[in-house]
Amino acid sequence: MRKTTLPFAAAALAALIAPILPARTAPVRATSPLIGHWDLVVHGKDGDYPSWLGVDLSGTKTLVGAFVSRGGSARPIAEVHVEADRFNFTIPKQWEQGPKDITVEGQFSSDKITGRVQDPYGAWTSFTGERAPELPANSKPKWGKPVELFNGKDLSGWKTRRPAAPNGWIVQDGVLINKTPGNDLLTDRKFRDFKVHAEFRYPEGSNSGIYLRGRYEAQIEDDYGFPAESHYLGGIYGFVSPRINAAKKAGEWQSIDITLVGREVSITLNGEAVVTRQVIPGITGGALDSREGEPGPLLLQGDHGTVEFRRVTVTPAE
Repeated sequence: MRKTTLPFAAAALAALIAPILPARTAPVRATSPLIGHWDLVVHGKDGDYPSWLGVDLSGTKTLVGAFVSRGGSARPIAEVHVEADRFNFTIPKQWEQGPKDITVEGQFSSDKITGRVQDPYGAWTSFTGERAPELPANSKPKWGKPVELFNGKDLSGWKTRRPAAPNGWIVQDGVLINKTPGNDLLTDRKFRDFKVHAEFRYPEGSNSGIYLRGRYEAQIEDDYGFPAESHYLGGIYGFVSPRINAAKKAGEWQSIDITLVGREVSITLNGEAVVTRQVIPGITGGALDSREGEPGPLLLQGDHGTVEFRRVTVTPAE
């Protein structure tokens, strides 16, 4: 649209009435330290577990966001209500049972956050948290030597997530198999920036995943023929969608190559580049912890379905 100037009389009138008009409300971004990403720790009855909150500005006044609970994916928040240094929001249930929606309320400062979560049955659980680190990406990392994490013989270099629970992972004919699903498997070693190459296979309808640094799930699931989507094979669960679905049929060997530098992730599935330098904003459901500034292990999800790996190779950045 072409700009026009006000006639002199109209300009004079505008100047005259300006002092009696209400001032424009300042944008929320300038006044609300809640905007941004928060790494949370929920103090549950059976122990602490990680959570995550992202808050952003929609328009000039409305705060919206996403919330990651103990499991599942990031859930959208239609509106985050803020008054002074306090906030609250409600989100619908995802996997939880119970008659109510989930309510979150808390108090925040520039870099700390506290509050409580009400589950669908009405019980409240407290949480604490801090602003998530930015994790800037090095555009040209120097790569070290590849490390074979699976030796084809036994579980050396690996341990179960829940030592008290049965371990269903076995090695058979040079293949690492989650024979009896029920426990996750993670590496003894921890990594910050790295490349990982994995070759895997699953039966029809199965579900697994590779957690990068133990926090961000690269989905592994029987999704052949479905539209590309963040919850399907080749995506970062609930956050980053692949551009195409490059999955093979169940029962076939497949390969995935993932590069994680800072928060930037690139994924090649079965030779197709499906994600290129996309940012992972926060942890996904089922993460080991919410300490995003620290290195972490590779975790193979084993509490969902049967999966086999014949190779897991990591190339760490020096």
